[in-house]
Amino acid sequence: MSDTSDILCIGSVLWDIIGRAASHMRQGSDVPGRITRLPGGVAMNIAMTLVRFRMRPTLLTAIGRDSEGDELIAACATLGMITDHVYRSEDLPTDRYMAVEGANGLIAAIADAHSLEAADDKILRPLSRGPLGTQDAPFEGLIALDGNLTLGLLEEIARSDAFARADLRVAPASPGKAERLLPFLQNARATLYVNLEEAGILCQTEFPDSASAARGLLERGALRALVTDGGRSATVADVDGIVTLTPPEVLVTRVTGAGDTFMAAHIAAEARGASTKDALSRALHAAATYVSGETPL
Repeated sequence: MSDTSDILCIGSVLWDIIGRAASHMRQGSDVPGRITRLPGGVAMNIAMTLVRFRMRPTLLTAIGRDSEGDELIAACATLGMITDHVYRSEDLPTDRYMAVEGANGLIAAIADAHSLEAADDKILRPLSRGPLGTQDAPFEGLIALDGNLTLGLLEEIARSDAFARADLRVAPASPGKAERLLPFLQNARATLYVNLEEAGILCQTEFPDSASAARGLLERGALRALVTDGGRSATVADVDGIVTLTPPEVLVTRVTGAGDTFMAAHIAAEARGASTKDALSRALHAAATYVSGETPL
């Protein structure tokens, strides 16, 4: 691990409260299982995977000055992340995410990221007023950004000179927030990481597979797109061409955080100089390992 930061992770850092059952579930199911509370959120999940790939992330997010926030900051630091620039709010509680998963996948989830949204551009002050960057000397490294930010703030990032030189990687927090990434299509800035459903929302159509979805995003103005389609395929596309691969077949034991693991593994692979095909392959294997219940390395 380096002595300095390798990447900025901007977005949601919160407590994940996940209930998992070994049986199939439907609406109204009441079954035995396990309930865990772990650090989570899109930016946090990406950062945790980056740490496992020996990268050191700096977090830009909003965390309350409550007991849950203090615990979360301590957990992030223990994991090897830099928290010096996190916005700590006196009056906003630490955000939380709650999900229920069965053997048949995600049953339901609620993301309470209201504090992050309320903090708005305060979380970006280190990039505009220093020490991470200024308008005259913008940040030039890797940035992983999640769609839990407000549409207005994402629009600002897509246009701002403070992000003009960054290698910006962006993912929606969920299909329900996919439309928030439209500014990055309109400004041809950033690599987009989306699933098939999210690509369809952004392009206002339905795609049969990841390859057609990636092409559709390029046609709508995307600089670069990575589209996943569960266990069927994944595609990376830019002006230099399109590469599609099939993920490894595994027994799925968890799904929350799989997309974040894929994104982080892909970023880490490219940071080490992997080719387009190799980086996609490594990301797919990391995500497959994760959903099977193992820790990707």
